[in-house]
Amino acid sequence: MSITLDGTPATYQGRPRYEGANIRTWIGFKHFEYLVEEAVLQWFRDRGIGPSALYHAYGVGLEFVDSSIRLPATLTIDDEVRATAVPGTPAPGRGLPFTVKLTVERDGKTVPILSGKVRVALVREKDAPQSAPLPAGLEALAVAEVAELAPSTAGLVLPEAIDVPAGSDVRAALVPEGSNGYLWSWRIPYFYCHFSDRLQHSGYIRAMEEVVDRFLDSRGLAVGRMLDERGWIPVVSRARVQLLADAHMEETLHTVFTVEEIVKDVMYTARMDCYVLRDGRLVPTATGTILHGYAVSRGDNAGALAEFDAATRTALLGDAA
Repeated sequence: MSITLDGTPATYQGRPRYEGANIRTWIGFKHFEYLVEEAVLQWFRDRGIGPSALYHAYGVGLEFVDSSIRLPATLTIDDEVRATAVPGTPAPGRGLPFTVKLTVERDGKTVPILSGKVRVALVREKDAPQSAPLPAGLEALAVAEVAELAPSTAGLVLPEAIDVPAGSDVRAALVPEGSNGYLWSWRIPYFYCHFSDRLQHSGYIRAMEEVVDRFLDSRGLAVGRMLDERGWIPVVSRARVQLLADAHMEETLHTVFTVEEIVKDVMYTARMDCYVLRDGRLVPTATGTILHGYAVSRGDNAGALAEFDAATRTALLGDAA
């Protein structure tokens, strides 16, 4: 059997899940990412090689290993989304890239709500029921583990492994005094994993959403408080997550979130780095960035970006202020 990885786009049409309507009827950035995944999966399904076929026939897991999205407009729960995925050129050790666009129809006009790039690979699964040779055209996408892939450095500074001497504290190694980093260590549950083993890309997206929430609460900027006191709602304009190595079910993932810069007093840039501790060494498994801010939800300025005051800037930047 031969599979042609041609440049024909795939189209997926659907609505965001109700789960994502957390504040009024707006949809959070995580669910934009889910729609991006659906468009790419549709491209594989159109060729008869969806995730189930790949796993059961060839013993490989279709894995999203990198995503970068921009969100120029909002998405609401009743919007019907048209998602288009266009493949790029596959390369050994790099996987298959896609360009993805999401649009909705509003007042007779097509409105772009997302532009992004993602990359997928086929990971050979150790417990898969079958392992027939991959069809010609797919072999270049296969790796034994995520760490075999060459990471992209575009827009990212890749974290390095950190040695932790016996008896030393992981916290001291990851968020030393004065760093402005926030550490959240958590056990990887099975329902964030793929193929009985590996923390999936969308699990890291969930982690990014949660570590932001935990960080803000730790700085006195909890989402509920800001909604109640100021009518400010969280807004994400850009997000990026790249996998660097496998993190396995029930390992402890040490997630570091650091605000790096305030942009024009209305947004902040931050990074997320994730590690697992193995044999006295903190191994980076993923990294990402996010551009975050607030929109005003009520009053004459509803819909406008909220301007940070001095107290908000100080809370975000901490010791780096």
